[in-house]
Amino acid sequence: MSQTTATMRERVPDDVVEDILAHLPVKSLTRFRCVSKSWNSIITDTTFICKHMKLNLNQSESSIPANTYSGYLLYTTEDKDGSSSSKELCTVACNNDRTLTQVFRFEIPSFFDKYMIVGFCNGLFCLASREKELCHVIYLWNPSIRMLKKLVATRFNRKYNETAAFGFAYDSLNNDFKILRIVSDALFNESEAEAEIYTLSSDSWRKVVISKVTEPKLGIICCVWGPFTFYNGALHAIAFTIGYLFFLSFDISDESFHEIMMPRNHLDGLTNYFTELEVYKGLLADFVFTYDLGNERNGSVLCQVWVMEEYGVPESWTRKFVIPIEWIRIRHFFGCTNNGELLIKNATGLVSIDPESQNQNILAIEDANWVAFSANSMESLVLLDGGRVSEREEEEKKNSNVCSMDDLGGGGALGSSGGLGSSSSGLGSIGDGHSRATS
Repeated sequence: MSQTTATMRERVPDDVVEDILAHLPVKSLTRFRCVSKSWNSIITDTTFICKHMKLNLNQSESSIPANTYSGYLLYTTEDKDGSSSSKELCTVACNNDRTLTQVFRFEIPSFFDKYMIVGFCNGLFCLASREKELCHVIYLWNPSIRMLKKLVATRFNRKYNETAAFGFAYDSLNNDFKILRIVSDALFNESEAEAEIYTLSSDSWRKVVISKVTEPKLGIICCVWGPFTFYNGALHAIAFTIGYLFFLSFDISDESFHEIMMPRNHLDGLTNYFTELEVYKGLLADFVFTYDLGNERNGSVLCQVWVMEEYGVPESWTRKFVIPIEWIRIRHFFGCTNNGELLIKNATGLVSIDPESQNQNILAIEDANWVAFSANSMESLVLLDGGRVSEREEEEKKNSNVCSMDDLGGGGALGSSGGLGSSSSGLGSIGDGHSRATS
């Protein structure tokens, strides 16, 4: 320890040092770990990491003027040659003048080539794979500190190929990150879906029961269709029983499941194409995409926007808009900005659509293969209190838990692009620090 640092420790109490450090950005804190063993101990302490995250979250929710930004867009890109080493995770601010300001770019390590982002909150990303041999392996990734954590979920050994829906959220009441995983058969049948939940604090999985959600006459839940949307302290997704379709909610704090009925007559005689749950101007909303029978040859669809005016009350569902749009593929609707514009990828590219005027704005983003929206932006130190393992060791052992990305293929922060401007934080969260992600 240097003489200067020793002198500082004599003059400044540890609690004051900790309070000062808690208000610094992640990039500075990762560098300051080298100042002394004492500082490293403070910065990697679980209590300090939690304190820093909460301060960062409060700042990110209050520091952005509503008349400047309408939220943040996160997306991944890759070069046209398809090289896995060229994939990037980008964050841009959506300005109210319809321009975009780049905030951060992170190289995505080639290690994640077979994985997709299924959720993110408070600077932490959850990744899973659609491949059968990897469907039980999940990763938590914090690109800001280049750390990842490998999670091995239950292998249910179902009769048919299984499909999994994931929900990822931060439980602010219990100060914990949680992953909800619901597994069902890829072939729609009468086999009951199975659920389990992972908590970061315990670093373990446990099964949870979902069979008592619906009335017995409705039968068992056969399938849950992700992705989940976080709203009002709960994760929401579409669920199926034989002959019945509804929204399944999961309270992230008390870990209870509930049923929310869909809007009555929401199809209005039309043929359903797909349905997505999102948040529209602070309210839970059902976006129903149907075939435009009068213009079907031109590949057009209609988007009905239903808003739940009073959460949990089915009678409060209100249809706000019916928007004719160009042909859209399933999973190419990415939610809404803070001002209510729909984010869609169509033949033109990535666009935002004002549901009131129905004006379309082309966003200056090319070759995006995963997109998500966030109301605010932040980084965190979560996962820094775990042990470090290099990518080489991860490849050799295949069973390590927490890995440093210092040696991963790429994985470094590239920072802000010159001339585009920047912000003090870069990764997304919505409301209480949560978001849903679409790939």
